[in-house]
Amino acid sequence: MIIIKSAHEIDAMREAGAITGLVLEEVAAFVRPGITTRQIDEYAAERIKALGGKSAFLGYRRYPCYICISVNEEVVHGMASERQVQPGDIVSLDVGVVYKGFIGDTARTVAVGGCEPRIQKLMDVTEQSLYEGIAQAKPGNRVVDISRAVQKYVERNGFSVVREFVGHGVGRSVHEDPQVPNFDDGKASPKLRVGMTIAIEPMVNAGNPKVKILSDGWTVVTHDGQPSAHFEHTVLIGEAGPEILTCPKKTLSK
Repeated sequence: MIIIKSAHEIDAMREAGAITGLVLEEVAAFVRPGITTRQIDEYAAERIKALGGKSAFLGYRRYPCYICISVNEEVVHGMASERQVQPGDIVSLDVGVVYKGFIGDTARTVAVGGCEPRIQKLMDVTEQSLYEGIAQAKPGNRVVDISRAVQKYVERNGFSVVREFVGHGVGRSVHEDPQVPNFDDGKASPKLRVGMTIAIEPMVNAGNPKVKILSDGWTVVTHDGQPSAHFEHTVLIGEAGPEILTCPKKTLSK
């Protein structure tokens, strides 16, 4: 069931989204060569707590970390460890924060000390595909309009969209209806209505779209070992069009 948020709930989603966006920005700035992914996760935990929130991911279906940290060929749901990130690596940071009962969900891929031009293009295309999708998140359109916009932009630039993992509704729960694929799956597609809040999150591979899950039961990697990028925003379907809820507000920092 698709949940339409009230004006009060939308205000709460704005607060949660702003805090989530700020945490992501601060964590992205914290990433540097030689740091471990566990240190990144611990820093994220500190910032979430300092801003009055709780991790939306820790304990969700027994996930053991505060945020998802995926390196290079890891697509999503990577887990913190003693792995040190190295110059040229790319690190996808997926942050979910619960604040006053509502959830913000946002992600970004960052390069550690720069990266190859091909990999930079992968990140740039993935990020722009997110905004291509957001531009279609307006009343009267359907979810598939978002999906087609993302897919078209990605494939036109020579990359591929992951099929097994998609965007979703978000609110009091991490995952609500509807699902928001990054490709046209040919299925019936819900109409976008004012008051819907959705997480749009392209996951884009440098090679083919196939993925697999590692033996830890969480970490998703590309089947061909090539790198992947991930960008995400929580978006409100507003009367005047899409509103990005996970943009950071600097005044929230403590």
